[in-house]
Amino acid sequence: MRALLFDVTRCVGCGACVAACCEANGLPGPESTDLGPSRYTVVRKTTTPTGEVYYRRLCMHCLDPACASVCPIGALKKSASGPVVYDASVCMGCRYCLQACPFEIPRYEWNSRAPKLGKCSLCAGRLAKGKPTACAEVCPTGATIYGERTELLKEARARIAAEPDKYVHHVYGEREVGGTCVLFLSNVPFRRLGLPENLPLEPLPNYTGRALSQIPPLVGSAGILLAGLWWLTNRKQEVARAECVGRAGGNAA
Repeated sequence: MRALLFDVTRCVGCGACVAACCEANGLPGPESTDLGPSRYTVVRKTTTPTGEVYYRRLCMHCLDPACASVCPIGALKKSASGPVVYDASVCMGCRYCLQACPFEIPRYEWNSRAPKLGKCSLCAGRLAKGKPTACAEVCPTGATIYGERTELLKEARARIAAEPDKYVHHVYGEREVGGTCVLFLSNVPFRRLGLPENLPLEPLPNYTGRALSQIPPLVGSAGILLAGLWWLTNRKQEVARAECVGRAGGNAA
């Protein structure tokens, strides 16, 4: 499974990763330090007693993602190669994923007439062609590196062992919520990087699965009902558009 390792101590805040992400995904150029539907990764900084520290925020690509587990129609899916991918063509706009993500990453196009979700895809298209992620490819200092998750974990542990006074003795993402495909090394507490430190080690879908098992079977059909209502609404809109086109054609005649 492919993954990223981000080492805070090597980041100089150049923003090359953000620019490369925008170019690879056809997004507007960097203009904000906030994630958004058209901004899949950002570089931020925090001030510490020893100076400024730069860090990235992006989708963590959980091994067992809560966002995908709550999506009633499978618009979000975990791929075998690592990325959690999103299919806008089937998204019904329920936004359950926004509530489910423990890292508060997905962003929604609230002001669009055809809204969709925005988040990092771990360059799934590039990975399929044997290429690294765009952000890792352009990083000039090696702060972001790409590879097999098992190998990146070995590299992270080796760095901690080699310089134990430099790093927090933990690889963030190794076990949080069952593990993620974006791993962090840091010389400051992870909460300073906006990463929650009180997450369970068990995948979050395990909790929702146990809760849903206590709900009567009738309620379990709610997802099917929602999907049916979504289809019906879209079908009505299609019929209405077709009728408008037919009337327009008749008037023209």
